[in-house]
Amino acid sequence: MKRRLYFILPDTRLARTVHNELLLARVPENRMHVIAEGRVDLEGLPEASLWQRSDLSHGLQLGLPVGGLTGVVVGVLAILFGWIAPGYEAKTIMATVLAGLFVGTWASSMIAVNVPNTRHQTFESDLRQGHILFIVDIPVQRVDEITELVTRHHPEADMRGVEPNIPVFP
Repeated sequence: MKRRLYFILPDTRLARTVHNELLLARVPENRMHVIAEGRVDLEGLPEASLWQRSDLSHGLQLGLPVGGLTGVVVGVLAILFGWIAPGYEAKTIMATVLAGLFVGTWASSMIAVNVPNTRHQTFESDLRQGHILFIVDIPVQRVDEITELVTRHHPEADMRGVEPNIPVFP
């Protein structure tokens, strides 16, 4: 099991130092993610992907069931109103469910990709001030070790919490 740690760092110099220390502590670089406002230079740091920056994961989780349910409703209505020839009811339901799943997932992902990650709302004011959000995904047994490593060496690093549920596609 993994946990996601959140740190607010005041500048890129400290972010690079923490990044290097975590690499020395054998935290894989693909488990570190950095988010900052557009004007902050993050060169040499592992920038967060679209999955971490946007609300894409949440959008897909919402669009899939809503689209599927809409497909079922449309299929049933088409059958009830007689728009479907007898004998094609099951195929109609299957087709409308698949179409609903596709359209619901597509539409929700197009919207969610432009929405900032709702899990990061508590960090918005810090990001506007030019600070850096440093995210680390680590095994649960290393939470205390990594937290102590960062906060002991860098008291200016602000530990902002541990997220117990990491999305499937971080």
